Amino acid sequence: MFEEASEVFDNMFKSSFPLTFIVFIPAVLILVSPLPAEAAHEFTVYRMQQYDLQGQPYGTRNAILNTEARSVEAEVLSRRCVIMRLADFSYDKYQKALRQAAGAVVIILPKNMSTMPQDIVQQFMELEPEMLATETIVPVYFALEDEELLSIYTQTLTSSPSQGSSTAAEVLLHTATANGFQMVTSGAQSKAISDWAITSLEGRLAGVGGEDLPTIVLVAHYDAFGVAPWLSYGADSNGSGVSMLLELARLFSRLYTYKRTHAGYNLLFFVSGGGKFNYQGTKRWLEDNLDHTDSSLLQDNVAFVLCLDTLGSGDGLHLHVSKPPKEGTPQHALLKELETVVGSQYPELKFSMVHKKINLADDTLAWEHERFGIRRLPAFTLSHLPSHRLAQRSSIMDVRGGDPGWGAPEDLQIFTEQMVQEEQLSSVVDWLTAQPRAAQLLDKDSSVVSTLEHQLGRYLKDVKRHYVKADKRDPEFVFYDQLKQTMNAYRVKPAIFDLLLAVCIAAYLGVMYLAIQNFGVLYGVIRRVTQPKTKTTNPPASSLSHPPTLPL
Repeated sequence: MFEEASEVFDNMFKSSFPLTFIVFIPAVLILVSPLPAEAAHEFTVYRMQQYDLQGQPYGTRNAILNTEARSVEAEVLSRRCVIMRLADFSYDKYQKALRQAAGAVVIILPKNMSTMPQDIVQQFMELEPEMLATETIVPVYFALEDEELLSIYTQTLTSSPSQGSSTAAEVLLHTATANGFQMVTSGAQSKAISDWAITSLEGRLAGVGGEDLPTIVLVAHYDAFGVAPWLSYGADSNGSGVSMLLELARLFSRLYTYKRTHAGYNLLFFVSGGGKFNYQGTKRWLEDNLDHTDSSLLQDNVAFVLCLDTLGSGDGLHLHVSKPPKEGTPQHALLKELETVVGSQYPELKFSMVHKKINLADDTLAWEHERFGIRRLPAFTLSHLPSHRLAQRSSIMDVRGGDPGWGAPEDLQIFTEQMVQEEQLSSVVDWLTAQPRAAQLLDKDSSVVSTLEHQLGRYLKDVKRHYVKADKRDPEFVFYDQLKQTMNAYRVKPAIFDLLLAVCIAAYLGVMYLAIQNFGVLYGVIRRVTQPKTKTTNPPASSLSHPPTLPL
C-alpha cells in the first residue's frame, strides 16, 4: 500500500508544480494572515503652532502621522514617532529627532503642569521660542499623560534598541522579538484657514465738564500664546491684564455714576485680539480711528494710553515706555503718583520705569504700547516683568496656579485703594484660564468673545466689535487648521519581525517542496530506517554431525 502511495504522490507533484502551488499557498495565507490590529489606546493630541507672520513661516508644517513609536534613546529615529516625557525633554534630544528626519515627535505633558518642578518648567519655557523659530516638516504633538499613555511610553522605552546593545545580533534579536506601537492620527493634512477674523472690543465712559475732554485709553489683549494653541491658557499673559481691565471698568462705572467722583476724562477701554501676533487687532483699530474716520476720541486730546500686560504675579511692577514722559504731562503725573503710592503703601513692591526705544527693524514689537507710540500717541505698558523677552509671556506653562492669592490684587489697589473685589477678580481669572485662548481658536462666534462683550456691556457705553482680516494678496498673518486630533496607538510587531517570518516561511516551503519532489527517495530512506530487522536461526549441532539415514 505504501509503495503505491509513494508512486501516486511522486507522480502528482513531479508532473504538476502549479498543483503544489495551489495546495500550499492557501495554507500559508491562513497561517501568516495578520490578526486584526489591536487599538491599544486612543488619546487626544495637540499639534504645535503653525502660522505665517509677515510672510515668515513658523512651527511645524505637517500634521499626518502613521509610523512606529520609538524612544529618543534609540539609535535610529528615521521615519519613527519619537516619544518623550517632559521631564526627559531637552533641546538636544529634540534636534536629534529633527536631524534624523523622524516621522513625528510626541511630547507627553503632565495633566497638572503647575505641579511640575520649577526648574523643568523654566527650562521648557525658555525652549518654546526656539522650537517655534525652527520651521520643520516633522509633525510635533503634545499629549496629556494618563496611565495607558505612560504604559505605552514605558513599553516603547523598553523595546527600543539603544546604543548600549553589544552586538548587531543582539540588536536584531531584540528588535524582532519586541512588541511595538503604530501611532496613527485620524486627521487630514493641515491647510490655511481663509477669511479668519480677529475680534477686538471697545467701550467707553464719558467724562464730565465739556466736549473737548482729554481721553485716557486702557488696553489689554485677551489672546494667549504657547508652543501648542490648544494648550495656551495664558493665565498671567494676559488673563491677568484682561481681568484687571474688567475690574477697572466696573470700578470706574461706579465712580462715574456720582457727580462727586465723575472725573473730567473720557475713558476708552479696548480689549484687543491678535496681541500675540504683533498686535494685529490694535493696529487695525488705530487705522480705523485715525485714518478712516473724522470723529474719534483717539484723534482729539489723548492724555495717555495705559496697556495692561502680565500683572498676575511677581514682586515687582514696571512701567515700560518708549519715550520718557516730560514733566507737566499727564503721563508724568501718573508716573509720579505710582511711585508715591508704591513707596508709601507697598514698600515691598519694587517699582521702576523701563525705557526701550521702538525698533522697527524687529519682526515683532516688544509691547503693545509701541503700536500707539508709532502713531505718536503717548503710551506705556504696566507689567511685573522687567523685560519683554522673558519666556513667561509666551508659554503653555502659563497656567492658573494653586496659590489663592494669585492675581496680585495689590497691583490694582494702587489705582483704586480698597475698592477691589478680590473674589470677583479671582473668578474672572478662573474663567479666562478655563479654556485655551489662542488667536487661532477664537473666532467672532467664540464664547470667550461673547462673554467679554457681555461683561463690558454691563459697565460701559457704546460697546462694539472691531474685526481684522488678513489681506488676501499680501497677508500679514495666516493661520492653519488641524491643531487638535485623535491619535491611536496600535500594538504591532516591528517590520523586522515580518521579514524574519517571511524567511522562515520561505525556508519551510523550500524544505517541503524538496521533500515532496523526492518523496520516493525520502520514503525509501524512512522505510529502511524504520523497517525491523529479521533474525537468522542456526540448526542444532546434533543434526549436522549425524546426517539423516536414507530408507532402504
